[in-house]
Amino acid sequence: MAELSSMSSAERLLWLHGVRSPEHIDLETIAAAHRAKVVYRQLDGCAARLVASADRAVISVAADDNVGRQRFSLGHELAHWICDAARGSFRCADSDIGPQNAEAKTIEANANNYASQLILPDYMVTPWLGARAVSLDLAGALASEFRASLTASAIRLTRRAKAPTVIACHDQTRLRWFLRNLSFPQDFFVSKQLHHDTAAFEIAFGKSSGMSRPKRESADRWFSGPGTYRREVTSQSVRLPDASVLSLISLN
Repeated sequence: MAELSSMSSAERLLWLHGVRSPEHIDLETIAAAHRAKVVYRQLDGCAARLVASADRAVISVAADDNVGRQRFSLGHELAHWICDAARGSFRCADSDIGPQNAEAKTIEANANNYASQLILPDYMVTPWLGARAVSLDLAGALASEFRASLTASAIRLTRRAKAPTVIACHDQTRLRWFLRNLSFPQDFFVSKQLHHDTAAFEIAFGKSSGMSRPKRESADRWFSGPGTYRREVTSQSVRLPDASVLSLISLN
């Protein structure tokens, strides 16, 4: 049985709503229980919006986003409503909402962290993962089981990986963002551009599609830093809906 004292506030909310399995994570019902109405509509310049008045709120979510993105956006606005209601209404841009931003010490980052725990609560994710090896294939299965985005699922796996691991997002010209787990060397830095010998480069430039298979290769294709040319990594990459490429890279 899960211990409430060890749970995050988002997990405690789910537990108190009777959530014991992934299919029970009904964010619209939780919103309604907290006097917030959820609507899906066209939004200009933002992914979600919270309009609060006294003890009621309306949460608008972009209708043209995919389901995983919509659920994360809803979780983000729920965090604002439940935790930050005294601050009033919120209009959250695409750049504000995303599990990759959960490390920063800002109100938006706190909402992202809360949303991550609403969508992928540790008390269910941990037993679901068991001892399975970290990969983008596993991230895809986790995303499907919890109706989460592939990005959020891959980030969760990166943080839990035993090996030094990085999740990175590139497009054709630059590194958009990255996140490394605690065991990853602080003096290794993710390359700003994709190496032409990586599967990620082929995916980014349309020479390959979908998800690559895990590949063992030289670490200096991905990182700069002392001794990277002597190290090897296992990498796997996938194209995201916005045509960027998500890569999971673990040091061997």
